[in-house]
Amino acid sequence: MRNSRWGRGAAALAVLAAIGFVGCGKTRPDGGQRAGDLAVDTAFQKKLQEQLLDAKPGSVIEVPAGSYHLDRGLSLRANGVTIRGAGMDKTILSFRGQVAGPEGLLVQASDFTIEGLTLEDSQGDALKINDGENITIRSVRVRWTDGPKTSNGAYGIYPVKTKNVLIEDSQSFGASDAGIYVGQSKNVIVRRCRAEQNVAGIEIENTIDADVYENLATGNTGGILVFNMPNLSQPGHSTRIYKNRVELNNLANFGAKGTAVASVPAGSGVVINSNNKVEIFDNDVVDNRTANVIISSYFSTGYYSDKGVEPGYDPYPKAIYVHGNRFSGGGDSPDGMDLKVLKTAMFGLNGRFPDVLWDGYADPKASGVAEARLCVNNGKVEVLNADGPGKYKNPRVVTEEMRCELPPLSPVTLPPKT
Repeated sequence: MRNSRWGRGAAALAVLAAIGFVGCGKTRPDGGQRAGDLAVDTAFQKKLQEQLLDAKPGSVIEVPAGSYHLDRGLSLRANGVTIRGAGMDKTILSFRGQVAGPEGLLVQASDFTIEGLTLEDSQGDALKINDGENITIRSVRVRWTDGPKTSNGAYGIYPVKTKNVLIEDSQSFGASDAGIYVGQSKNVIVRRCRAEQNVAGIEIENTIDADVYENLATGNTGGILVFNMPNLSQPGHSTRIYKNRVELNNLANFGAKGTAVASVPAGSGVVINSNNKVEIFDNDVVDNRTANVIISSYFSTGYYSDKGVEPGYDPYPKAIYVHGNRFSGGGDSPDGMDLKVLKTAMFGLNGRFPDVLWDGYADPKASGVAEARLCVNNGKVEVLNADGPGKYKNPRVVTEEMRCELPPLSPVTLPPKT
């Protein structure tokens, strides 16, 4: 989503108060030393990488309590392996000053579980899992200890081209793209996680069948994102976002220029872009200063002007159903001059955008197709059509036009562990 017409403001809310980024020495003499400030533990690093290289199906690699400084990324290619720390507050692996990698841990394997540890300050992505299935990520924390910076790694927890993925009770802080990201995958559950101080807190991209629930997304640029980007291995559809708390996602965008998330406006709660079959219900969405929910098309991003897209790519959001959520605050200080002018012109200096902001792009070929509608049936919650196709000249409130219902999506079911 580069060069977005939504625009990027120069300022947003200040970064939230310190959230315990500072780690500790192995013996925790004062509780104030980061793992990355310790000397590189070459013996530990060598032993752990040898365990990963020698692993076979059924191997359980126990990583003991302690804070360990590594300067090289780790990798695993064997199926059926478990990596288990003593707890995210007890086992800390820092890659600060990493000289080889660039990932903290790169996994290219199936039937993989990782649990109970923290990964810090990787040069690139912290935990990347590529082309595997039956993946469990449990009680894993990822963070960049200097706080939000463009030079931080792009992704925190990052399964891509995977199948049957469970991410639970995990955390990500400070990713310069997305804290918890699942891309081009199938059959995914993200639950009871915390994403804070990332550009995108939780992002589901080009993924089929995903449940995102009971998470906290706060203090990011955008809280929870569901995107379909062009020129990838598959289009995504069928995502349920429910029972989450999405609040105060007002952090100034620090994404690298040209990346898809670099144009997400600060103050975005839940953002749907060019996706199909998304159900948003039973969430608490609070104080996101551009809008609590944004529904947009590829045409609002500007990305299409830089390169072509493959034939058959669908740029429009379709079958989006917003219902039964609890909204409060937000929309009072949108990011970017265009949105500020629009808000002031329509609702006054002290007014606010409605909770749902739609860019107004709709597929003319789907006109009148009931199952492709955008439906917002959420009590008194209002919807603003920003009139993107008309160059934002005739925005209007369209609450009643979008008051409709769609069939609920089916829950995601993961296969039992064998």
